[in-house]
Amino acid sequence: MTARRPPVRRPRKRRPSKRQQENQLLVLAGGCAAVLAVLWALVSWLAANPWALILLTAAALVGGAWWAHRRQQQRAWERARQQGLRYALPQLDALHHRDFEYAVRDLMRRDGCTDARQIGGAGDNGADVLATDPMGRTWVIQCKHRKAGDQGSAVGTPDLQRVNGTARQLYGADVVLVVTNGRFSTRCAPLAAQLHMHLADRRTLATWASGGRPLWELLPKIPAPRKGR
Repeated sequence: MTARRPPVRRPRKRRPSKRQQENQLLVLAGGCAAVLAVLWALVSWLAANPWALILLTAAALVGGAWWAHRRQQQRAWERARQQGLRYALPQLDALHHRDFEYAVRDLMRRDGCTDARQIGGAGDNGADVLATDPMGRTWVIQCKHRKAGDQGSAVGTPDLQRVNGTARQLYGADVVLVVTNGRFSTRCAPLAAQLHMHLADRRTLATWASGGRPLWELLPKIPAPRKGR
């Protein structure tokens, strides 16, 4: 038989002594007393100098009003920027593929999708932009950027199948869209019709990005608005 090892005794945490506890209480009480003394001195000084209190109050009101006005201006500038957002095709062609996703997000925001956000990257499950339009429909968008525009390689059916496999199951999409500044292969349109997806090629993108019409007015057979909208 193997000999049993004696149980390992863990060192007990030493509790502070009564003397140490009393010192800690004294330090805490001294700190509180010092704070109260400072506050009392400040209140007494303000009572003796009411003009200072008036100045502080006025400064606080002016500062608050300036901050509120600044926030209102920023919101107005942002709305104006989004509503007036335009892109020409050469601008979109020159973007990095990630910046192209942000451009699509901003265009969706311009058209009233206030919650539009870019999610493209590792683990995006085929979705690059998510948005809810003013009619309550959820959009899942995959962006395919081509540096050479329509002279680059065509977007193929695997790209459609990838986003279609996750858009409705993971994101509850009403509209599944693939948008590109290039072109689609000839097999994409029939497959998109079978899968009830939508495609926005270079021509559709140019109309959308350079004008004021939202995508749901440019694409055919968009689902009806959600009930209550």
